Amino acid sequence: MALKIRDDRQNRALLGLSDEKFKELVIAFETTYEKAQTEAYQAGFAAGTRQRAPGGGQKGKLPTAEDKLTFILYYWKRYPTMDDLAERFDMVRSSACDWVHKLTPYLSLTLIELEVLPARSFENPEELRKACEGIERIIIDATEREIQRPTDYEEQKDYYSGKQKDHTVKNTVISSPDKVVLFVGATFSGRNHDYKVLKTEFPPDQPWFKDINLTLDLGYQGILKDYEGDGIDIPFKKPAKSDDNPDPQLTAVQQLYNYAVGKARIYVEQAIGGVKKFNILVHDFRNRKVNFIDDAIGISAGLWNFSIA
Repeated sequence: MALKIRDDRQNRALLGLSDEKFKELVIAFETTYEKAQTEAYQAGFAAGTRQRAPGGGQKGKLPTAEDKLTFILYYWKRYPTMDDLAERFDMVRSSACDWVHKLTPYLSLTLIELEVLPARSFENPEELRKACEGIERIIIDATEREIQRPTDYEEQKDYYSGKQKDHTVKNTVISSPDKVVLFVGATFSGRNHDYKVLKTEFPPDQPWFKDINLTLDLGYQGILKDYEGDGIDIPFKKPAKSDDNPDPQLTAVQQLYNYAVGKARIYVEQAIGGVKKFNILVHDFRNRKVNFIDDAIGISAGLWNFSIA
């Protein structure tokens, strides 16, 4: 393995985890990987399509579980091009690409086993309430990621975000006050408004937020009208300027309320910032494999949750 990590600081910089957390994840990853390999071997042997046992044959560039985990975490954290990744790990470009897509499902399975991967959907309000059990308040926000500009003009219009002035994708994020990411929604094009995305994933005809304390920002104007729930906190919007009111201002009470809501919302911003310490979510997304753009944010959120657990 070409990558040599000297200390905890370099571990965080190159892999996104402390040395202690990395060692803990290696053990879980090795167990998951070996279990999956054994099951694949047994299925292949029973079907008569495989004879060689797991671990047999020539050793590759990533012979150990630690090598494999280092490789995939380095990709997630640094998001190099395949040429850079191949050079760093002393392999050809095509092999680097193959390893990325081979190891990603094992990383996801490991995070599922560790119970740190956030939910990606809820079938009904009861599932949401169960996920929020023991949590005093949840905070909802949306996050955008830049992508390469699509070549098709209609796609360009669909993915163009007026807010970011770039082509983006968007996900809804729900976190707890201790910055754990509880939910990452599906990936939508950047043209979609935050509140439209929320209503798509949590249809207003069901009591999603009844009996739940919820905090949001002004991007979700209309939620008090569309959804049931007495615990929904959203800031007051400054009145529109008019001839009768040329200098609109919030009242002192409204300003204090907005300040309290802002203090409560900071935790979801910090959680999103923690998830985005993995550069695969920061640089223009280049991968073309179906669903990989969606996997990227889910796995990054799982790694963040694991890092603070």
